[in-house]
Amino acid sequence: MADSKKDMQTLAKDTVIYGTSSIIGKFLNWLLVPLYTYVLKSQADYGIVTNLYAWTALLLVILTYGMETGFFRFANRQDKNPSQVYSTIITCIGFTSLLFAVVCCCFAHPIASSLGYADHSEFIALLAVVVAMDAFASIPFAYLRYKNRPILFAALKLLFVALNIVLNLFFLVLCPKIQDMSIISAWYNPDYGVGYVFVSNIIATTIQTLCLLIFTTREKYSFSFPLLGQILRYSLPLLVLGVAGIMNQTLDRILFPFLYQGEDVQTQLGIYGACFKVAMVMMMFTQAFRYAYEPFVFSKHKDKQSVETYADGMKYYLIFSYLILLGMVFYLDLLKFIIAPSYWSGLKIVPIVLWAYIFQGIYFNLSFWYKLTDRTQWGAWLSLIGLAITFVVQLVFVPRIGYMASAASGLVCYFTIMLISYFIGKKYLPVPYDLKTIGGYTLLTLLLLAIFYAVRYLVPTHAMSISMATGTLLLVVYSVVMFKYDFPLSALPVVGKFFKAKNS
Repeated sequence: MADSKKDMQTLAKDTVIYGTSSIIGKFLNWLLVPLYTYVLKSQADYGIVTNLYAWTALLLVILTYGMETGFFRFANRQDKNPSQVYSTIITCIGFTSLLFAVVCCCFAHPIASSLGYADHSEFIALLAVVVAMDAFASIPFAYLRYKNRPILFAALKLLFVALNIVLNLFFLVLCPKIQDMSIISAWYNPDYGVGYVFVSNIIATTIQTLCLLIFTTREKYSFSFPLLGQILRYSLPLLVLGVAGIMNQTLDRILFPFLYQGEDVQTQLGIYGACFKVAMVMMMFTQAFRYAYEPFVFSKHKDKQSVETYADGMKYYLIFSYLILLGMVFYLDLLKFIIAPSYWSGLKIVPIVLWAYIFQGIYFNLSFWYKLTDRTQWGAWLSLIGLAITFVVQLVFVPRIGYMASAASGLVCYFTIMLISYFIGKKYLPVPYDLKTIGGYTLLTLLLLAIFYAVRYLVPTHAMSISMATGTLLLVVYSVVMFKYDFPLSALPVVGKFFKAKNS
């Protein structure tokens, strides 16, 4: 019992470290968005960043082809040697990553021409090397997790983020101001602009990879072809699920240049990408919710192995998500200053993307049913269904209504697979979701949004001050309902002790 308690405490500590570092890293990277929108010369430049980084996310999944999961699966098998598993996988990943980088560098110009960047083929070469290093680094990072070294894992992840931010500030902000200095003018090109975004990335990635190798090259090298065959048979099927999942998230920015028919395609993509990033606050807040509040939810049933735990998790996730949704919509007139005014025309997509993230979170919470019943093939099928929906919506509507269709495709995708997952899950693992409470908060959220938009429509003059005041009042209404019925203040971490006496 004591060992079990100690293991749980270690798991909780490691989870906090991994989770906190992930959230901090995403938030710090997110801070580059205002830098890019205010410093880059045009929205078209940010459109290049949006499009190419969407490609890198997809390519990273392809280049790791499920081997990270394969490492954990085989390294923990008693009949396998963990050192040999690590050596075999990192050799395989290293070879394919190097091959990918070499091919892309050799054919950078035709690849760039096919993507519409014929004048900047070096962007393709730079990002190919970055993706190759990231794919290779995924296995050493998995090794650190296997060896229970969360602090080193988090430190190396944050090292990249810190270096990337500092280098971006150096190239995009400092260098233009000191470019007349001989030490800077000898190499700095003020017209290169967005190219320095990719230069910063490759420098930061290279330093991170070198540091990572210092801590992960101590295992005895032992490669095995028979073992590689076993790992590939296990890992490659995961590639389908991984590709479908990442394409659901990035297909909008990948397809847009091919589907949009206007001449300002990169400008429109830049506006869409920047406003999409504004809505990503929802993703970071919901991740923070999982790490910070789920332990409280699960502790309510810590002495039971009950599906009621998952029902509570869903309820609290939605209550919290609706609060973030309302806050962001009501204060969008302030949040819009995160990006430059030239991007504000795209802010109308923010509520759509926020709802898409909420449905994505619900879908994630619903996924317990096929994970716990060993029917993970349903995860692949649902991802493929979502991918098909995303593709069709964009194919039909992007040529007609532009990036609004890109935003709507995610909403339709996750709403559809959320419903499918819910109804199929009821058959295999019935979970007593509190639909009455969930429905009540959903209706309350929609009502408050309707009131807010009605006020903005009826009182257009001085819209910002009036909408802010209206939004604040409506947010107070939601908070009062939330704290009165489902978030008793005495139960909250840290601050709860100040309310226990009153509530008791």
